[in-house]
Amino acid sequence: MNADQRKYLDPEFISKLNGWELKARMVVEGFIAGLHKSPYHGFSVEFAEHRQYMPGDNIRDIDWKVYAKSDRYYIKQYEEETNLKAYLLMDCSRSMEYQSAGKMTKLDYARTLSLALAYMMLQQRDAVGLVTFDEAMRRYIPPRSKAGHFSVLLNELAQQTAADRTAIAGTLHTMAERIKRRGLVILISDLLDDALEIIGGLKHFRYDQHEVIVFHILDPRERDFAFPREAIFKDMETGEEMTTLPYQIKRDFANAVKGFAEQIQTACRQANIDYYPIDTAMPFDQALYAFLSKRERLY
Repeated sequence: MNADQRKYLDPEFISKLNGWELKARMVVEGFIAGLHKSPYHGFSVEFAEHRQYMPGDNIRDIDWKVYAKSDRYYIKQYEEETNLKAYLLMDCSRSMEYQSAGKMTKLDYARTLSLALAYMMLQQRDAVGLVTFDEAMRRYIPPRSKAGHFSVLLNELAQQTAADRTAIAGTLHTMAERIKRRGLVILISDLLDDALEIIGGLKHFRYDQHEVIVFHILDPRERDFAFPREAIFKDMETGEEMTTLPYQIKRDFANAVKGFAEQIQTACRQANIDYYPIDTAMPFDQALYAFLSKRERLY
């Protein structure tokens, strides 16, 4: 992948683009451009309307342009061949509004990632639904696979603002009860809530045989607490304030965040849930690789 393509995966570059649709397209195009050079094993250059040729397929359906580029046989993939239903659950609570210097807010990172995932899935003829929530569910858009559905998701995500407190578990249980057909659930959140309640909600999906991916998004400073000077820290959801010298509590804070993440990660591993820690400085391809890995295992 050249430097121009690589920059499309950089959160700082993406944040400077105007328009959420453009941001999503740039992320996906930069990702697809680099797939053939991926160090990850098990990925093909399969995307959109193609799948790998299998014995018995009609050779008239082979895409010879793809063969010329990849030296592999791919055939056109028709809509009836894909039937994945995916649900994007995006946290819009006030804590998602946080950003340290030069970084995207967690909400903008989550919004960009959600749109990129939706764009990819719709190109692959998967059905995509959306749930936005804070301390309660804000909006539920059922999964659809038609091309025009991206505009519906785009309009909904573009208008979301961070507000109110976090109450993740309630939304997880509500959606677990609502989704009847087995599908893929993707939770995108900073998970700043009660760990045991979150775990209980995630396990509810697994009990119903859904596949689950958790993208745990934090700002880098929320992980290392590497602030340079004395400051007043304010809880974005409760308004509570505390003055401290960061270097005095940096180690304890970082250990507490690490312990919290490990608690959730361990529970996810035990429940066969894919857990991925992400921070707002990470290129978007790390999350997209995780998604493609899960999708390939579903087929």
